[in-house]
Amino acid sequence: MKKKKVYLVALLFIAALVLFIWGFNFLKGKDIFNSEDIYYVEYESVNGLIKSNPVVLNGLRIGQVRDINFHPDMSGRLIVQLAITSDFPIPSNSVARIYSSDLMGSKAVEIQLGSAKTLINPNDTLMSAVEASLMDEVNAQVLPLKNKAEGLISSVDSLVVIMQTLLNENAQGNIIESLQSVARTIKNLEKTTATVDNIVTAEQSRLASILYNIELITRNLEENNGQISKILSNAANLSDTLVNADVAGTVKNVNASLAELNFMLSTINSGQGSVGKIMTNDTLYYQLERSAEQLNKLLEDVRINPKRYVKFSLF
Repeated sequence: MKKKKVYLVALLFIAALVLFIWGFNFLKGKDIFNSEDIYYVEYESVNGLIKSNPVVLNGLRIGQVRDINFHPDMSGRLIVQLAITSDFPIPSNSVARIYSSDLMGSKAVEIQLGSAKTLINPNDTLMSAVEASLMDEVNAQVLPLKNKAEGLISSVDSLVVIMQTLLNENAQGNIIESLQSVARTIKNLEKTTATVDNIVTAEQSRLASILYNIELITRNLEENNGQISKILSNAANLSDTLVNADVAGTVKNVNASLAELNFMLSTINSGQGSVGKIMTNDTLYYQLERSAEQLNKLLEDVRINPKRYVKFSLF
C-alpha cells in the first residue's frame, strides 16, 4: 500500500514536472509537441519586434519569433530567428515583412509568398521588409499639409506687409495720384474714341469711295492677270537674254574703240598726220585764204574784162 502511494506521488510529480515544462515553454511560445523549422531574416531595424511575436501567412499564424540578435559583424543589423511549425511550401524569393498587427502597435512578421519555383530550406535566410509605422504614415500624410500651411502663412505675412505698405500715408497719396492718372487716361481715351467716331462719320462717304476704288483696282488686276503674267514672262526672258548675252565682250570692244578714238584725237591734237597738221598749222589756212582772194579777183576781172580771156571770131 505504501509502495502504491510512493509510485502515485512519483507519477504525479513527473506529470507536474512535464506540465510545468510544457507550460513554461508554452508561455515562451514554444510547443514541444510539434516540430518546427528555423529560418533567419536580416533587418536594419525591427521597429519594436520582440520574441514570441507571431509569424503569419495570409492571416494564419504559422509560427513565432524565436530569437533576435545583433549581426556577428557588429554592423548594427539584426538577425531574427523565425520558428515555423507549418509544412506549407515557401518559395525562395518570399519576403518576411514586419508590420503592425493591431492598433496598439503590436508587431508581427508576415510571410509574403514569392513566385519562385524553388523552395526555401530550413536554416536559410528570407528577404526582409519593414512596414512603415503609424507615425511614419501620419507624418507622410501630414507633411504636405504642413508645407501648404507654412506656404499659406508666408503668403499671409506677405499680404499683411503689402496692406501695411498700402495703408502708409505716402503710399495712399501715390495710390490716389495713380487712380487719378488712370481716370484722366480713361477720359482722354474716351475723347479720342469720340473724335475717331466723328472722323469716321464725317469721312464715311470718302472711305466708301476709297474702298470702292480699291475694289476696282483689285478687279482690274484680276482681269489683267494674264497680261501681267505675260509682262513678267517677257521680263524674265529679257533677263535671261541679258544673262546669256556676251555683255563683257561687247563692253571690251567698246572700250577698245574708245581707246583708239582717244589715241586718234590725241594724235590730231599733237599735230601728227595730215589731219593733225591741217588742224594745228595755220599756214595752209592763210594760203587757202589768199588763193580764195586771188580767185575772187580773177573772177571779178573776168567779169569786167571778158575780152581779155575770151575771143570771138565770126569768120
